[in-house]
Amino acid sequence: MPEHTMLSPHWYVVHALLSLLRSRERRAVRSPLDSGALQARDDAAYTLCVLMGERSMAAAVEAAERYLARAREAAETGGQPAL
Repeated sequence: MPEHTMLSPHWYVVHALLSLLRSRERRAVRSPLDSGALQARDDAAYTLCVLMGERSMAAAVEAAERYLARAREAAETGGQPAL
């Protein structure tokens, strides 16, 4: 039976989504009564959770940061990311 492998997102997709989430979080903090801002933040958080395989926004952010750190380290050493 072949070993199962998981697909990994490109580091740029993770970076872009994490940046989007952070910007939407700042907007939601500035306008806590703006339901559109809250929904936009929640949508970005949900997408990051799915992408990183996590159930909470905090866990997804942490996983994304670890993922990007490994990708940076691999780029600096000239190797392939051990993601």
